[in-house]
Amino acid sequence: MALKMRGYLMGALPQLRFEPTARRVRVRYGEELLVDTQVALLVWEPRRLVPVYAVPEGALQARLVPSGAPVREAPGGLPPVLGPEDFATHSCPGQPLDVQVGEKQLLQAAFRPSDEALVGYVLLDFPRFSWLEEAQVAVGHPHDPFKRIDTLRSDRHVQVLFDGVVLADTRRAVALLETHLPTRWYLPRADVRMELLEPSEHRSTCAYKGHASYFSIGGAGAPGEAIGWTYPDPLQDAEPVRDMICFFNERTDLVIDGVPAARPVTPWSTPEEQQRQFAQAASSGDLEFG
Repeated sequence: MALKMRGYLMGALPQLRFEPTARRVRVRYGEELLVDTQVALLVWEPRRLVPVYAVPEGALQARLVPSGAPVREAPGGLPPVLGPEDFATHSCPGQPLDVQVGEKQLLQAAFRPSDEALVGYVLLDFPRFSWLEEAQVAVGHPHDPFKRIDTLRSDRHVQVLFDGVVLADTRRAVALLETHLPTRWYLPRADVRMELLEPSEHRSTCAYKGHASYFSIGGAGAPGEAIGWTYPDPLQDAEPVRDMICFFNERTDLVIDGVPAARPVTPWSTPEEQQRQFAQAASSGDLEFG
């Protein structure tokens, strides 16, 4: 029987996964070079959608100290899929470690998984350090070799509504397709009702697109809830969407060529929506998002 690839890949989420990388990986804390290795591993803990780096303990120029805190296991109430946030919450057995750099002790910034395939390696909390993949700065999280983005100019009629109010209407969208996620529609500011939006304090970083700034709708939705975003200074792969506006498919109503699109279920949906989606998908054997 043929396999649907997205469901096949997402079906591995409950497992601890790893993949060697050919990249030279360097890790710094301030001015201190802590790691320079060509045998790093990418590791996805169970339920994690993006990887972290595992580096050989022998290559780490810092002292590892067993943390006084117990392993903070992912509680059952969390969504089935976990993002890159909160490194100290782990979904596999292992030992949390503090990283001693000079006089500075970084609490629970490392983790030693209890798995024979990862013996001799420790995972590092990505945002606590500075990273180079070859000679390129890496942000957000390590680049995933099984993930990519494409940007395509489109002349489809794209409309975005919130509570029946049209936020955007364009035939000049750019469709951004990213592995595991639904198509995101980036819209020219001239075709967005910017007067309905207000800047949000929320920020995020994507390893492939760069640093995003967000917008909310004053007095609508959850207080301060981000409804859309923009990349004012994107990384190379996302250059075609510079300064354009994208709205959460999960929190707005998207209409394509006059046809309303179903709201997808993703890590940015509510935990209840995710649990419901995964319960249905598990029973059918078709685990996926979007």
